[in-house]
Amino acid sequence: MPRSGSRIFCLCATSNQEMQRWLEAMHKAAHPIRQTHVWEDVTLHNSSLPPLAIKDPECLGLLHQLERSTGVWLQHYCILKDGCLYFYASIRSTQASGGLYLQGYRVTEQTHGFEEAVIELKPPSEEFKTFYFCAENKTENQRWITALKTSIKKWLPLDQAIQEFMNRPLEETRM
Repeated sequence: MPRSGSRIFCLCATSNQEMQRWLEAMHKAAHPIRQTHVWEDVTLHNSSLPPLAIKDPECLGLLHQLERSTGVWLQHYCILKDGCLYFYASIRSTQASGGLYLQGYRVTEQTHGFEEAVIELKPPSEEFKTFYFCAENKTENQRWITALKTSIKKWLPLDQAIQEFMNRPLEETRM
């Protein structure tokens, strides 16, 4: 279902082959993890800014990230913006110390194996790492979970629509 203010475009190709080429091109464009994408430039720009200079963040605050190799929770000041989570050493940092593209990630609250509920960010495929975070309390955890899900969903509708088209048997195009 389209969001308010969004547009629906109906596209037509001259042949099934041509339509398949367009679908593949749109599919690649919808997967910024696998190719250079305009948002990578935006993310690089945002990474060079202090945390409070990023305009209209979707969520911000302290998060603790589990360092899986040592079992230690590292604290970061985090900014969520357009499907990317930026990490800062503190609110006074001049630039991000790292970032995580969230396209395709699933967000859940995980309790198994942890003393308290944590935020699990599961990648779209096993070649990427699963991340675990926790905020200062349950309310903050829920605030981050809601914001993360909303931010990630911005990337899903086009991808899902293209995937559905690619999985359907193609009918003969008539002109």
